[in-house]
Amino acid sequence: MTSQKPRLLIIGAGGFVGQHLARKAASPFDVFEADLAPPSGANGLAMDITSCGSVDTGFRRTAPHAVVLLAAVSDIDQCETRPDVAEAINVGGTARVAEACARISARLLFISSAAVFDGARHGYRECDTVSPLSVYGRTKVNAEELIATLLPTAVILRLALVIGLAEGSGTNAMLNKFAAKLRAGESVSLPDFECRNPIDAGTLSDFILELFGLGGAAGIFHLGAKESISRFELGVKLAEGLGFPANLIQRQTQPLPGRAPRGLDHFLLTEKIRSACQTPVPSCDEVIERAIYGSPKSNS
Repeated sequence: MTSQKPRLLIIGAGGFVGQHLARKAASPFDVFEADLAPPSGANGLAMDITSCGSVDTGFRRTAPHAVVLLAAVSDIDQCETRPDVAEAINVGGTARVAEACARISARLLFISSAAVFDGARHGYRECDTVSPLSVYGRTKVNAEELIATLLPTAVILRLALVIGLAEGSGTNAMLNKFAAKLRAGESVSLPDFECRNPIDAGTLSDFILELFGLGGAAGIFHLGAKESISRFELGVKLAEGLGFPANLIQRQTQPLPGRAPRGLDHFLLTEKIRSACQTPVPSCDEVIERAIYGSPKSNS
């Protein structure tokens, strides 16, 4: 490690957000990519955040100045059926990473979720009382509380929905699966009663890098588009942007039985992050365009 650049460790780098972030961070940082299955390349490493030994080994190897924790069980329904696994990874794993950051004074940015709120009203600020409906939401609340205690200098970045195309294979990128179904001529049903303000993975990466560039940035920040949109309307716009007929998107008007509870209106208000960062908060239409075609060049 002879480079003069600061070292960034991305934990959960194999996912589609991690792929976007690793590419954008390659200029300002020496990037190390960690996941259960090590990403390819000299700076890829295996890390299991449920194992103290695995986390400690990864931190000794990389000696990071900054860490982004993306690794989590983010499937809400899976968390509901396997709460023990969700707790072990989303809470226990987060605690291990936060403790490792605290030992070497590394800056931590933790990705959280709008699911910490019940979605019963329109618009949530960082200071609003949390009220999760699901196991997933509760694990994120618990993880946030642990971080605030163990590492008060950390940034907690809450997101309602992240969209974009994966830059490699083997991810859970919603847009890749969505496009594959439409390409096969299959219809996709999406709820018209769930509203979110999405962000694309490229713009999210720009904000993460800018927040690391702000020495005093700490605490909770909300990020998403300027306005909210229903999942159904989002699906229609994405289909049209990808060149598929809008009638392949079917309107779902009732929750499906057996699924974990979800907030109806997860609109995260972004005044705080707009005041802190120069990167502009995009509109929904800009997020959709960037998710499909790529984001503008990073300002970071």
